[in-house]
Amino acid sequence: MSLPDLKGRVAVITGASRGLGAGLASDFLARGMELGLCARSAIELPEGSGAIVEQLDVSDEASLERFTQRVQEHLGDIDLWVNNAGVLDPISPLRDVSVESFRNHVDINLTGVFLGTRIYVRHVRARGGAGVLINVSSGAAWMAYEGWSAYCAAKSGVERLT
Repeated sequence: MSLPDLKGRVAVITGASRGLGAGLASDFLARGMELGLCARSAIELPEGSGAIVEQLDVSDEASLERFTQRVQEHLGDIDLWVNNAGVLDPISPLRDVSVESFRNHVDINLTGVFLGTRIYVRHVRARGGAGVLINVSSGAAWMAYEGWSAYCAAKSGVERLT
């Protein structure tokens, strides 16, 4: 089975600095895609990739909107959006998790997916046509893990949102 030609297609990947997001970015670049990549930490790319790269927090709606506009202005219409950004901390018994830590976690892992989804759906509707949206979840949405209460709750929310 041959893979589809992705040359000239545009994708946005949140959480692209490491792990799954970095892996997708590397693969997509190798297959000729134009990329908009964002993460809270620095993103390292091969020289001359031409990707639009920005450090931002996906729970900051204004920053995510500006980034999306920048990607569209420089690369064109976005064909694929991958909501991958996420954090695992706090890992601790629920009784020891601060409200601030829990809220920050949910803001990144769930609200960030909501914002990315909404921004992309609006983008696709405004330009007319179709697009592909991928919201990255986890088995933790369905299976409890000791000390992962915030993560499991947020990923369950991503499942229901999607």
